[in-house]
Amino acid sequence: MDDVQAMHIANGIINGPVSAIFIAIAMAGLAVCVWRAKLDLDDRLAPMAGLVAAFIFAVQMLNFQVLPGVSGHLLGGTLAVILVGPWVGALCVSTVLIVQALVFADGGLTALGLNITNMALIGTAAAYLLVALLLRVLPRSSRGLGATALIASVIGVVVAAMGFVAEFALGGTADLSITAVAATMAGTHTLIGIGEGLIAATTVVTVAKVRPDLVYALRAFRAPIRAKAAVA
Repeated sequence: MDDVQAMHIANGIINGPVSAIFIAIAMAGLAVCVWRAKLDLDDRLAPMAGLVAAFIFAVQMLNFQVLPGVSGHLLGGTLAVILVGPWVGALCVSTVLIVQALVFADGGLTALGLNITNMALIGTAAAYLLVALLLRVLPRSSRGLGATALIASVIGVVVAAMGFVAEFALGGTADLSITAVAATMAGTHTLIGIGEGLIAATTVVTVAKVRPDLVYALRAFRAPIRAKAAVA
């Protein structure tokens, strides 16, 4: 509990057995992502993946203390899903988390599986499902894409935060009420999600107006930005 200033979940917040289980879960999830990402990567997607990872790394430097040893920050999962897809997007977020843990000591090494599961797997999966749904029901315009990014960001961030709540219920070492933990995480991450959503919406709409062919979600769900709406 000494590493209270670290980003993400610090060492010792979740006990050893539960942390080990989530290391295995994270490794299995990343293996699937690597396998599926090979089908998506091409000359257009590979450079974009590098840019997305760099952008996520930058925005994750903005963090907010939530609980002792746990901080909240922008995740970037929704942005990654929209620009490079769920499989490559999850790998981008995971790469950032691994670099932060190994090089900058942001997040405990024993908690790396927990952090990857929450932010790279759960958060990205939730965002992808929402993007897939929203792009089929919202107007296929720049405003629709922006609204999709905003809504998916808020919900994706909160769902990722609830992943930590479930892990804390299974093996939390602090003497805290699970109800209080859930309320704190949900409230704080709703606000963080709004901030992330505004950043994601601005970014993806800007990219879509200039190079819609680089936006994975528009290609995958056949929701092109209409010329008239592009300046809306």
